[in-house]
Amino acid sequence: MEKLKAPVPSKSARESQLKGVRTRLYSRQGYYLGVFGGTVRGQPKDTPDTEGHIFNLIPVGLRIVCIQHQDTAQYIAMNADGRVYATETYTSECKWKESVFENYYVVYTSTLYKQLESGRPWNLGFSRDGDPVKGSRAKKHKPYCHFIPRPIEVHLFKEPSLNDLVVPSRSASSGVTRSRSSQ
Repeated sequence: MEKLKAPVPSKSARESQLKGVRTRLYSRQGYYLGVFGGTVRGQPKDTPDTEGHIFNLIPVGLRIVCIQHQDTAQYIAMNADGRVYATETYTSECKWKESVFENYYVVYTSTLYKQLESGRPWNLGFSRDGDPVKGSRAKKHKPYCHFIPRPIEVHLFKEPSLNDLVVPSRSASSGVTRSRSSQ
């Protein structure tokens, strides 16, 4: 009887891999999350699938994900002013807490920023025109913050490295960011 040998894992298989989802994020306002020329915007739902609104939801912690655009590899992030933007570097502003409600809608909440007085977290959302809502005005119970992920496929992704993490400066006037590995 011949013994079966286990296959030797390749170099790419030995690297840390995360099981993420390639998806489209549909807003309750009738738009898909999209990135166009570095700008985050809602795209009407009748737009063809190939037009810039396919994202990778990559888990980076317990119920914490980063949202990465499939074509441009840009991450969706929120700055200290509550503005949503796209960036090519993975920073702590790119982390979103994923909360599922009883109506199966998902709310993406910034893990970094919240209201100073009340401690209410800032959420990702779109207005009726497809423009991003400022994080400080987006409340989790409002329909413009509700998304339905429409999964396309499960995919393996490379884990974002903590050594490559860029920590934003707390001072709004200095445009300097510090790399975590240089601290």
